[in-house]
Amino acid sequence: MLSQKALRYVAWSSTTGVAVLALAAVTLWQLDRAFPPPLPAKPIVSAEVLDRDGQLLRTFATPDGYWRLATSPDQVDRQFVDMLVAYEDKRFWDHSGVDLLALGRAALQFAGNGRIVSGGSTLSMQLARLIEPRESRSVWAKLRQMARAIQIERRLSKTEILERYLTLAPYGGNLEGVRAASLAYFGKEPKRLTVSEAALLVALPQLPEKRRPDRNLRIAQAARDRVLDRMVSANLLGEREAQRAALEAVPEVRRALPALAAHAANAAVAKAATGEPPRLTIRKSAQQGLEAVARDAARKLGPKLSVAMVLADARTGEILGEVGSADFFDSSRSGWIDMTKVLRSPGSTLKPFIYGLAFEQGMIAQETMIEDRPADFSGYRPKNFDMGYQGDVTIRQALQLSLNVPAVRVLDAVGPARLTARFRQAGINPALPLNEPPGLAIGLGGVGISLRDLVQLYAGLANGGKVHPLRDGAETTRPADFTATILDGQANWQIADILSGVKPPQGALQRGIAYKTGTSYGYRDAWSVGFDGRYVLGVWVGRADASAIPGLSGYVSAAPILFEGFERSGLASVALPSRPPGIFLPKRDQLPVTLARFGSDAANAIGPAEPAPKIVFPPDGARVDLGAATASATPLVLKLQDGRAPFRWLANGKPLTGRDRTRTATWLPDGAGYSTLTVIDAAGRAASVKVFVE
Repeated sequence: MLSQKALRYVAWSSTTGVAVLALAAVTLWQLDRAFPPPLPAKPIVSAEVLDRDGQLLRTFATPDGYWRLATSPDQVDRQFVDMLVAYEDKRFWDHSGVDLLALGRAALQFAGNGRIVSGGSTLSMQLARLIEPRESRSVWAKLRQMARAIQIERRLSKTEILERYLTLAPYGGNLEGVRAASLAYFGKEPKRLTVSEAALLVALPQLPEKRRPDRNLRIAQAARDRVLDRMVSANLLGEREAQRAALEAVPEVRRALPALAAHAANAAVAKAATGEPPRLTIRKSAQQGLEAVARDAARKLGPKLSVAMVLADARTGEILGEVGSADFFDSSRSGWIDMTKVLRSPGSTLKPFIYGLAFEQGMIAQETMIEDRPADFSGYRPKNFDMGYQGDVTIRQALQLSLNVPAVRVLDAVGPARLTARFRQAGINPALPLNEPPGLAIGLGGVGISLRDLVQLYAGLANGGKVHPLRDGAETTRPADFTATILDGQANWQIADILSGVKPPQGALQRGIAYKTGTSYGYRDAWSVGFDGRYVLGVWVGRADASAIPGLSGYVSAAPILFEGFERSGLASVALPSRPPGIFLPKRDQLPVTLARFGSDAANAIGPAEPAPKIVFPPDGARVDLGAATASATPLVLKLQDGRAPFRWLANGKPLTGRDRTRTATWLPDGAGYSTLTVIDAAGRAASVKVFVE
């Protein structure tokens, strides 16, 4: 039995021990409050821009010049995480910041070998060193690191600690974090790594400069192999699997980090709010293909030339690829200028819309003859690109050959104001000369328009005449969600059918697209815009300073890029729509007199004394109930005023009767829906109305 004195000593010792422990705990708590770890809420990381599927399009260096990409454990191969923990800190999930067993093992190894064999640092201690670099390798520095690790463990969960380590771990040079290293050394995200790749990424942070594979290949390979051996000892890998991994080559070069869609990415980052990385509508694979095409084409075309491209989904208006210049970083080509948004002369690329309006009004058919001869339009004398003339040609030939005089003849009849009004209706405002009304010159490029706007117009041709505003996701606000009509469905099909017959450039694969080229005055801009049943691609070639380039032309310079761009975009070709019901495609000898030839010099020279014809019933936009859905549908009486007899009536481009000198006619529709009624008088003047039949 203990004496009374001994019992009092034990009681005193226990009380004193508790007091000392309590005092130590209070002291540590006070020190923790007084000297908290320099632990920011989130590390400063590189800005990122993602594509429509969440893939990395472009990343930017941090303000201090590092490539440091935010990385969470679920973005990294699970096998890499297991190997990292097994190699660096096998009791990571159990300790509270300091692994006493590992420290004891390290001390014994040092005593037995006279050198450091293993450091005993936990991942939490390594994170402490990353956020608060130590100035020396003293015992005090190690103790301070241990204290910081305990503080970090009190503030962050294990997953958060791992996330910070994966983001901040050094990998040589200005690479920090496993994502930046994986992209730089393997050219891919670390989500799916080979065993060899995972082992190399585990090995590098211990001596990142000494083990950099792009500078010290053999040292890096040896470090990787040591990790593989350790994984065999830890039963994470079988011997054969480790041997196979050791045979895999270690990368010898450091790749550039993704820098796709530079112009759009810059705009997205400038406008992005804090939080999630901005996501564009661009598709990474298509963007890569288009940028490669633009770079290769610019090199072939010559110095100082640039190439811009816009690829869009006509059904949604989403931009899938956007190349603002041949090379963003090439100052000799003014690569920093986004040429998709610069106003330039579009050359002949607006001609399809001129003919489309004429089709709408029933003024022409594909086989209508038109003159390609020198002409004078009140002092405006257009000439063809090759300075030659074809004589009499069909409307189809005139558009496919991009003849200038016929296009101006048709625009003169349609009216330049109507053409520009239709563009504005589709959300495009072409730049006209200051304080001047639209003139005939706009048909040949006498107007300013951007590549992006031109692609929006052609997206309407690819979408049955319906236009959606283009968007790439970089906009601060989504463009107005509207659907406008650039051409009615039947006229739109006629234009698409004609353009689908344009001969592809030499050496290009026939892809089943409809396309048009254009060359601006003075050989400053070359254009080519094409579409299939869903996608539209526009190409611009020229110099950012608008200098003339002898020999530049849309067909020779831009069209080959268009076809190659479609090919390398990776998008599956979508067939152009087949001829819809009700489309009238007569042969030349089947045309009515009023459609056989577009106008005549004699009629134009004399000039009709009567006013142009005007349909007075039904009025434009009327809804008429004829019982079209029943078997007892009643015909509609058509009435007109003015004009010179005889008259030719057409419904949706199809003649109703022969030539008639009366000013009334009847029409029995095929069914319900919208229809266009047109009358053409003897002087070739036309009037049209659109009605909805019920």
